[in-house]
This record gives sequence, structure tokens and C-alpha cells, in this order.
Amino acid sequence: MSVSTAAIDPSVCAPLPVLGQDVTVPLVTGGEVTYAALDYAASAPALQRVWDDVAAYAPYYGSVHRGAGYLSQLSTDLFENSRRTVAEFLGCRADDQVVFTRSTTDSLNLLAAAIPAGCQVFVFETEHHASLLPWRDARVTYLNAPRTPAQAVETLERALADRDPYGPALVCVTGASNVTGELWPVKELAAAAHAHGARIVLDAAQLAPHHPVGIAELDVDWVAFSGHKLYAPFGSGVLAGRSDWLLAAEPYLAGGGASRKVARRADGGVDVDWHTTAARHEAGSPNVIGVYSIASACKALTEAGFDNLVAREQELVSRVREGLAEVPEVQVLSLFGDDAPRVGVISFVVRGWNSSHFAAALSAEYGIGVRDGLFCAHPLVRTLLGSDPQDPGECGAPEAEPGERSLNAIRVSFGAGTPDEHIERFLRAVSELVSEGAQWKYRTEDGRCVPDRGTAAQV
Repeated sequence: MSVSTAAIDPSVCAPLPVLGQDVTVPLVTGGEVTYAALDYAASAPALQRVWDDVAAYAPYYGSVHRGAGYLSQLSTDLFENSRRTVAEFLGCRADDQVVFTRSTTDSLNLLAAAIPAGCQVFVFETEHHASLLPWRDARVTYLNAPRTPAQAVETLERALADRDPYGPALVCVTGASNVTGELWPVKELAAAAHAHGARIVLDAAQLAPHHPVGIAELDVDWVAFSGHKLYAPFGSGVLAGRSDWLLAAEPYLAGGGASRKVARRADGGVDVDWHTTAARHEAGSPNVIGVYSIASACKALTEAGFDNLVAREQELVSRVREGLAEVPEVQVLSLFGDDAPRVGVISFVVRGWNSSHFAAALSAEYGIGVRDGLFCAHPLVRTLLGSDPQDPGECGAPEAEPGERSLNAIRVSFGAGTPDEHIERFLRAVSELVSEGAQWKYRTEDGRCVPDRGTAAQV
């Protein structure tokens, strides 16, 4: 395989500065190399702009909604202005609410706790576990993996047509797969849901960092995403959308901040008047810095020009797919086929390689960080690998020794901060590992494939 060194057209868009872009890591073969972070789908590096904004605010840190002092008032304004920034970023409708949470998982569990009694939930088996599993107290219908976007819509329409038309219903769907990166027909699925009297929540964890998301434009009822995938630090997330189910539900957490008034009753009990705003589900001291970092990331992506960022990422996607296609041993995983639009998330397996072994070699010998395993989407990965989707498996854990076949995959993911060199190094590394083999011996330790220190492979 000949690896092209053609760079991305700089007129499209330059990569955005991110933290860690100059970090070096040791190689088992000797020396150090700048780390190539190609695991954006797990956690994207924080934008330098976000970090600078947080650092500038840090000396003014104060309690939110609870103090009369200057720093408390400043922090409260910052917190609520961040809510407005996120609403604008998501194209929220006038009566939508933006609730701050800890993550996408937290957001969807919050919504699951707020759905009306008797609600029927429809979820494709292709979902990340964050959107596959929260609906424990509902009647859940799991839908088989579709093989085209049109089939996804048809599958949902058939399922909704068979439901009780008088009860509440909710559809949960991803915007972009965390395994294949493929874009789902969200607008069409929303139309199908609404035509059958159901609501729809969009898991935008993998979509929002790579593509504009408009609640009103897509006509979805809710959107959930995480800050740590949107170039912000860990620990913050968003659930945005319709307020009625949220206001009708008991607070997600009971405590200070969620209550407007608490009084003792004559019988010794307590009467509580809960907030009727987003604060109803934001009990406790909020993660002000996490919220502000999300808002900063939203501003940074908007000001950089999302269309330009999308255009550059699509060039990277094309480059990676073309490079992997030149290696016959590589099989790229896909539900919708080669022509399906996708974001910068690509999963694959390599014939003759255990996926964990391959990922370990990329890290130890080339300084490239990717992901291996089932990506917290076990049924989907099993389906794509041609095994029984009911087979058990562990997220990130190998199921075979180095050199033996595993039922896991390798995922490379990238975004607004990815330099051209990281993509070129990755493709070169894949080619060399497949054609020449690993330069080092590896062993399984604590469920992970790791270099056997001091033991080079015999090549």
C-alpha cells in the first residue's frame, strides 16, 4: 500500500487549537512522539479557547443562585447566560427548556424518570447503551438494526402503527452512530413519530460535535449531549426540549435548588413547592465551570464556522476511508453502506489480528490512541461483526490472546482539532502493521492487551 501524504486543503479550515496537541508519549521501540489523539468519539480534547475562558473565570468563582455577593451574582449571570447560549446553539423553540446534567447518560435517565406512566418507548438495537438502557420502568420495544435509512423509517412506522394509539409513546434515536459514524434520518424519523402521536428524543452525543443540530429544524422533542464530546471538560451535559413532561414529573433529584418553598405541616410532615423552570431538575450546587465550558465550546464552534469545520472533517473522513480501503485485510463496519453520510467515527476489524492487539500496537509503537472493544453498543457491534447480538461481551475487553480472533472492533475517531499528520500517521501505521507485523510482543494483563516490556518481536 502506498500512503498519500497529500494534506487537507488549508483553505477549507484549519484545525482548531486543543489541549494536549504538543504532548509527547514514549514508544516501546525507543524515543518519543507527539501523541495522536484519535479517540474523539470517547472524549474529545478540550478546545484551547474553552480552557482559556474557564481560566479567566476561575478567580471569580462563586455560588450560583444562592448569594447576594458580587461573585455569586456574577456566577449566576454566567450560568444563566450559558443556558441561553446553549439554547441558541441548538436552535431551541421559544418554550423549550435547557436543563444542565452530568452527561448524555444522565440526560436520558432524567427524561426516562419524567416520562408519563404507561409510556411505550421505541429504541433501535443500534443505540449506545446510554440511550438503550435507561427505560427500565417503561414498556420498551427494541427494533432490529435497519440496513438503510429508509428501512429505519419504515421499521419505526410499522412498530408505531401496532402500538396502542391512545397511550403516550417516545422514540429514542441517535443522530450519528458512535460505532460507524453514519448519520441517521432524524428529521424523517421525527415526522414518523409525530404522525403516530409519539414524541422523539435525539441522542446527539456524536452528532453535536461534528454537525449543526437544530431542535426546531429537525422537529425533535428533546436533544441530549455531553460536554466532554463537544470539546469541553468532563462532568457536564444537556437535555433540551419540551418542558411539559419535565414539569409534570417529580424532580430528578430532591434537594436545594429544585424547591421554591418548603414548610412544615401541622401533622409534622413537609410541604414542598417545586420550581417550574429547568431548576426543578437541577438540585444541588451546579457544575458552573462545566456549564460555562459547554457554552464556550458552543460559541467557539459557531464562530469558527460550522460549515467549514464540517467540510474539513469530511475531507478527513474520505482520506481515512480511502486509505483503509487500500488494505485488503481491513473491513470497515457499516450499517447503511459506503455511500452513507457520516461523521469522523470509523470502526473496523483487521483479518488475522485481535482488535485489542492491533490497538495496543498502534499506541505502543506509533503513539496513536484509538479505541477497541464494543464501544458500549454491544448489540450493534455484534450485528456488524456477524455474530449473535445476544452474545455477551465486555466494553473494551479483549476476548482472545494477541494474534487470535476477537469479536471486538477498532474505532478511529477525529474532529475539529485533528491535524493532518495524525491521519497520515494512522494510515501509515495500519499499512505497516498489516504488512510487516508488530515490532513488539504483547500479552493480556487485567483484561487489556499490553506490550511485554523489554521483549521485541522476532521479525
